[in-house]
Amino acid sequence: MSSAALIGNPNTGKTSLFNTLTTSYEYVGNWSGVTVEKKVGQLRDKSGNLTDLPGIYTLHPLSRDEGVAAEYLATEAPSLLINIVDASKLERNLYLTLQVLEYGKPMIIGLNMMDVAMSNGLVVKPDLLEAELGVPVVPLVARTGKGTKEILQAMGQVQDTPTAAPNFSINYGEIVEQVIEKISRELNEVLSANHPSSRWMTLQFLEGNPAVIGSLPPQADLKKLRLMRSEAEKQLKTQGIADSLEEHIRAVRMKRIKEICNVAVDASHVKPNTLTEKIDKIVTHPLWGVPLFIAFMFITFKLTFDWAGTPLSDALDALISGPISDGAEKLLNAAGASSFTHALIQEGIIGGVGGVLVFVPQIFIMFLIISFIEDSGYMARITVMMDRVMEFVGLNGKALIPFILGFGCNVPAVMASRSIEQPKERMLTMLLIPLMSCSARLPVYLLFGGVFFARAQALVVLSLYLLGIVMALVLAKVFSIFFFKKQHSFFMVELPPYRMPQGVTLFRSTWEKGKGFLRKAGTFILGGSVLIWVLTYLGPGGVAQDMDHSYLASVGGLFATVLQPIGFGTWQSGASLVTGFMAKEVVVSTMNIIYHVPDMAGLQGQIATAFTPLQAYSFMAFVLLYTPCLATVGVLRKETASWKWTLFSIAYCLSLAYVVSLIIYQGGRMIGLS
Repeated sequence: MSSAALIGNPNTGKTSLFNTLTTSYEYVGNWSGVTVEKKVGQLRDKSGNLTDLPGIYTLHPLSRDEGVAAEYLATEAPSLLINIVDASKLERNLYLTLQVLEYGKPMIIGLNMMDVAMSNGLVVKPDLLEAELGVPVVPLVARTGKGTKEILQAMGQVQDTPTAAPNFSINYGEIVEQVIEKISRELNEVLSANHPSSRWMTLQFLEGNPAVIGSLPPQADLKKLRLMRSEAEKQLKTQGIADSLEEHIRAVRMKRIKEICNVAVDASHVKPNTLTEKIDKIVTHPLWGVPLFIAFMFITFKLTFDWAGTPLSDALDALISGPISDGAEKLLNAAGASSFTHALIQEGIIGGVGGVLVFVPQIFIMFLIISFIEDSGYMARITVMMDRVMEFVGLNGKALIPFILGFGCNVPAVMASRSIEQPKERMLTMLLIPLMSCSARLPVYLLFGGVFFARAQALVVLSLYLLGIVMALVLAKVFSIFFFKKQHSFFMVELPPYRMPQGVTLFRSTWEKGKGFLRKAGTFILGGSVLIWVLTYLGPGGVAQDMDHSYLASVGGLFATVLQPIGFGTWQSGASLVTGFMAKEVVVSTMNIIYHVPDMAGLQGQIATAFTPLQAYSFMAFVLLYTPCLATVGVLRKETASWKWTLFSIAYCLSLAYVVSLIIYQGGRMIGLS
């Protein structure tokens, strides 16, 4: 078997199964829209590759991520399709199943979430379902790995069976069958061997699938094909069968689905999901639902910064500034390293990178809680609660998912906006995601918050997160009025049942998020720290006599005057903000190198003399809002396919940061704060 593909509705467990079957690990979550692009991994038995496609409800794409799946089927030639369906919502899932069966490739159905179906009193009979559909049906529970071996065995059996293509077809009535035959003959003359069956291509053409129509070869006479389609549609209307071909095809499929479910599903003992309903009455309440969410986030910050994170961070700081730094010094002395090498490693690398790594415990705790929110099913509820607010500003509740993901990292958050159906809202969301306070800003908050707001650190950090969200909502309203005022939207999201996240999944998800931070520490931050230290070591006259005469001081000094009105007009602040464009963590690395301190306590002491509490809060607000990091700029350019919008994002963020910091600092001075 050369290639196989996982396909199914959103949130049916495709990615969980993908992680089990392959040597890869991809991000999973208990909400729709987790996978926004196809992922390819090698099967563990080395027999071929497996592709994980974004979740779709039908092959007619509504959003960019759904378009990925439709285009894959239209242009690629997988040797096997594995359709993952949710056993607890079988009737709804089977619509896509019928479309994929008509694709004509060998196919296996993974009947996932059998445990959920059973707990709801729903009895799904795999053997009867297999007889109705004509393809192997394998029960499984992807989260726990149950049924994985059976899936692999079924894949091997299909591989060894020469005629494994499904023996399945639906009769759409005389009028439609005639037009299918006519268009199929036309397509057979122009389609290559790599294309899917002409019948499937014809059905997708009749349904107006843009991904399939766009994949037709240039030789196809679209005008002639559309004329055939129009004539068939006219006959359906004349005979009172249906108003459109799409409506008729859908009605025939739905009738067939009901027939299948009547045979293969026993719903006589179905009981409501009382636990989910009870929890929803509390957490999605129209009055206290949002305050509850804010309270939950406050507890998250207390846990991150006060109760658990700080002791761990202090211990790591002691390890880096003590044994690691002392050990490096001994090795350098033993190797006879020069004073330049000593300074580069101790002040540049250990000081710069170590100054950021001490915050790893807090960042991992934050990621652990975010992973819990995602996997529990609460994430989707937040989008529903906020939909009315989001609609008022020109977005919809689904935009909140990329915003919350932005608390971890803005890069995957921008990519997650692909799941938003409307181009207007997708573009708006991508432009506003840089205002979400990603984990890269946390070291800055932890540094300044620990110095100036130790007793209220969680509250201060929460205020910065809320500031980013409020600014995003305000600008969404402004941008939707001036740039996207003629475009309309709709909101559709699936609410999954609540579930207790599994420990292995939870910690693996946390590690995958945190791994990106550690990877940056070994690349961007390491390289940036070395460059920054060299800029402090050298000056226009060669080796700088002191740091005030270095190249870094010259660069920072260019911005000192401009930054004076917002409270931090020093070259040290200017240099830190400039280097922070690479990655926001580098702001702390730069300060650690500039102030040349052995540990975090020393840096905090230097910061305490260089800033006042008001200046510190203004600085943190500026770091929150000013230009997206280099990686975010790159993904914005890719996803928007426009330098105009990418540069606009940089410009408005910088302007907004200056205005907000100006209001904070000058307003604070007017009321007597310092």
